[in-house]
Amino acid sequence: MLKYFWALLLGAFFQQFYNTVDAIIVGKAVGSDALAAVGGSAAMVVNLFVGFFMGLSSGATVVIAQFYGAGRKDEVKKAVHTAIALAIIGGIFITIVGILTSSWIIGAMNTPIEVVEASTVYLRIFFLGMIANLVYNMGAGILRAIGDSKRPLYVLIISCFVNILLDILFVIVLGLGKMGITQGVIGVAVATILCQIISAVIIVVMLIRSDDSYKLYLSQIRIDHEMLLRIIRIGLPAGIQSTMYTLSNVLIQASINEFGKDVTAAWAAYGKIDVLFWMTISSLGTAVTTFAGQNFGAGKYDRVRKSAQQAFIIAAVITIPLSTILYIWGKGFLYIFVDDINVINIGIQMIKFLAPFYCLYIGVEIFSGVLRGIGTALMPMLITLSGICVLRVAWILIVFPMNRTIETVETSYPITWGTTSLLFLIYYLYYIRKHNLSKNPHNNIG
Repeated sequence: MLKYFWALLLGAFFQQFYNTVDAIIVGKAVGSDALAAVGGSAAMVVNLFVGFFMGLSSGATVVIAQFYGAGRKDEVKKAVHTAIALAIIGGIFITIVGILTSSWIIGAMNTPIEVVEASTVYLRIFFLGMIANLVYNMGAGILRAIGDSKRPLYVLIISCFVNILLDILFVIVLGLGKMGITQGVIGVAVATILCQIISAVIIVVMLIRSDDSYKLYLSQIRIDHEMLLRIIRIGLPAGIQSTMYTLSNVLIQASINEFGKDVTAAWAAYGKIDVLFWMTISSLGTAVTTFAGQNFGAGKYDRVRKSAQQAFIIAAVITIPLSTILYIWGKGFLYIFVDDINVINIGIQMIKFLAPFYCLYIGVEIFSGVLRGIGTALMPMLITLSGICVLRVAWILIVFPMNRTIETVETSYPITWGTTSLLFLIYYLYYIRKHNLSKNPHNNIG
């Protein structure tokens, strides 16, 4: 699990690295207003659309992992081609809807007037690369489902450094950063979608050249209705869960925006630091989902349980030191993105308030990952909706109006993390006992 996890983590690191480079170049070469445009409301909207599809595509990853673990090659082939077709269709849909609604959504989120235009332009350009974005992520998910986390990593490394070069070319060398906020943001957005196209092409070529059951044939990319239903049954709850989670964060972002552009910029900078934890725990969740899926497909239920146990150990060993580092040296990280001392002081408060509570979220990612891996997605969705989304929305709508401070907004996170982890623990123990997963019966994938 560690070998698989580290490859995933490195992949997540490079995926976030070029997003971070965007933020550094924007924050330093263009200004904190541009950083607020790229990393604030715009980032939330991107997460809203992409998060839903990535949740939906996790159903494909689980289905492929289970059939691959069971050695059922025909089903793997059908699932792969259905998954790629789903990515293309989803990309077209999100591109159209995203471009048409970008301006309205940015305005509805109380985005500071100084960054409305730049945020809207960034979103519209970003959505133009959505097909490539989803094809890459689906292709990488296929490779990870069969246990290959190295090749997606190689692709991310390539696209990461290409993105850095294009950022420097557009924003600094060609001088877009000096032409104004909107022009600088355009340079960063174009660099990002070019890298997404490169990543998608490479991952598709890898699948085409494979000799295994997951080999991709372009002429056979189509929807298999039975396989699509399998994918939707697992992936749709995860997609809804991701969407509701992001919507609750959109509400958080709208509340943050009320405090002005400095707080918005600080929240964006904190988000780029905060991602160190999220990419780690997300990679661990992906690892445990794949391990649980393959072992469940092979009927090795004891290894499903051990996957969860080992994941908790790994999470604790990483999260505690990481939280400590961010708490003590968070100020230095903030200086990477911005120079404005007021923005930095606000960011320091955010880090010191939230970093100590990261450990409360561990159970959410690991338990939901195991449950998705063995094919149950409805209850993880309901638990997440109740413990995080509904509770967080209620907090912002009821508690925040009574005490409109940044601290009140921030408090919604540890409360919802701890509550949801506890709910997942209770349900996980109940599920293991009810379905008698203490033994290793014969394979029983439907």
